[in-house]
Amino acid sequence: MAGYRILAVHAHPDDESSKGAATMARYVAEGHRVMVATMTGGEAGSILNPAMDRPGVLENITAIRREEMANAAKALGIEHRWMGFIDSGLPEGDPLPELAEGTFATLPVAEAAAPLVALVREFRPHIIITYDEHGGYPHPDHIQTHKVSMFAFDAAADPDYHDPAGADIGAPWEVSKMYYTHGFVPERLKAFHEGLLEAGLESPFAAWLQRFADNQREDVGARVTTKVRCGAYFPQRDDALRAHATQIDPHGFFFAVPLLVQQQLWDTEEFELARWRGREFPLPEDELYAGLPEAK
Repeated sequence: MAGYRILAVHAHPDDESSKGAATMARYVAEGHRVMVATMTGGEAGSILNPAMDRPGVLENITAIRREEMANAAKALGIEHRWMGFIDSGLPEGDPLPELAEGTFATLPVAEAAAPLVALVREFRPHIIITYDEHGGYPHPDHIQTHKVSMFAFDAAADPDYHDPAGADIGAPWEVSKMYYTHGFVPERLKAFHEGLLEAGLESPFAAWLQRFADNQREDVGARVTTKVRCGAYFPQRDDALRAHATQIDPHGFFFAVPLLVQQQLWDTEEFELARWRGREFPLPEDELYAGLPEAK
């Protein structure tokens, strides 16, 4: 059987490694084509790993993050494309400052989506993975990534769509399924929290769970339709995370739970079937390609 083609759309380099990475690595190993489209270069990112907070890093952050992304893609076995937009940064303060003009989140959606529409027509994915309407968390680039993904899902299939720059972007293509990735399901964090305490280990998740309760945030677990078993590929996910050395502390949050404990307590990644074409898909699912005709 020919493999399916899966396109994951992310805002910054490192997002692909913390959201659905083990699923992507598993699908590549099983013969499917997986591509990540990164909307921005991550130029506005801070240095979040103390070991990388040294002279010369921040000054060369764009080039360094490109190299990190290449190493992460190699760890997962995925294909990768840059969409070429400028990181908007995460505004802080009260009131929040205006985003810099020309950055990704400030652009009209149709303009920001144009390279992605072209990529969808070129790569012809059966499945797109992106963020929900909240962006996974309220970073302006994540919310814009949701918007451009939704736009591309429709525009790539529309025979009347024309590239704003007049480029020939090929024939229309209908994506069969679109998923939102849900990486921080409260039940998953709770399982890890309780598992660490039972093992006599310190848990970093109590504060996270309390924030969920205090903020009365929507339980995204209730939105999950699809759980992909991928625990055997957590090592590849972790290698990809470590590749983003400016962003990921190898002694930090992402590595707080021993690998074996993760595989025993929660060996899936969670997704929400958000849009689809051609037929209804029975839910829940255990694969992103569940219900699709054989790939050609």
